[in-house]
Amino acid sequence: MAYQTLQQEYLQIPVVTRAYTTACVLTTAAVQLELITPFQLYFNPELILRNYQVWRLITNFLFFGPVGFNFLFNMIFLYRYCRMLEEGSFRGRTADFVFMFLFGGLLMTIFGTFVSLVFLGQAFTIMLVYVWSRRNPNVRMNFFGLLNFQAPFLPWVLMGFSLLLGNSIIVDLLGIAVGHVYFFLEDVFPNQPGGGRWLKTPSIIKMLFDTPEEDANYNPLPEERPGGFAWGEGQRLGG
Repeated sequence: MAYQTLQQEYLQIPVVTRAYTTACVLTTAAVQLELITPFQLYFNPELILRNYQVWRLITNFLFFGPVGFNFLFNMIFLYRYCRMLEEGSFRGRTADFVFMFLFGGLLMTIFGTFVSLVFLGQAFTIMLVYVWSRRNPNVRMNFFGLLNFQAPFLPWVLMGFSLLLGNSIIVDLLGIAVGHVYFFLEDVFPNQPGGGRWLKTPSIIKMLFDTPEEDANYNPLPEERPGGFAWGEGQRLGG
């Protein structure tokens, strides 16, 4: 019974969020079990171009370090905000969500080449958080019960938290920058005088991922609780 309940809950997770978080957890488990090493996963343009190790274009987004606080912190935020985006502004638009993944991953890969970053998963998480926060500007957040602020400040609060932990903020800045580029091109520029929609999901992606019908038992996460934990809870203003 417990297994069936767990399986049902797992299958209730929207497909993109389920696939990405599962891939991250399995990759970390494989490293912990010493089936593979981080040296086989990290982003290295020379190995990709000269040795044709093209899997590194994907695997560098899947490894968040060994199991510990940093890994759990990233996984929680990745799961929550990826899921809320997919169930919120991207609900019924799986192809557009996949295209955002591809667009963000491509930009990060290009920028990562110049700033010598070898793992881009954390930056990708910050990108998801940034896009969600800009699309939900009226949600009030609470971080560890110490700070109260509105959602658009969340990526900057996370960057400050990384700084306090002694981590490089280059990763956070990259995620914020790529998230802002996507948000501007998708949400801001099309609504400007003389603007237009530059980001268009290719037809082949729409054909592969968009489904015409929704599951009647679909149960999305409430956006009033965006963090789901003491460091990310929130509520909508005026609610």
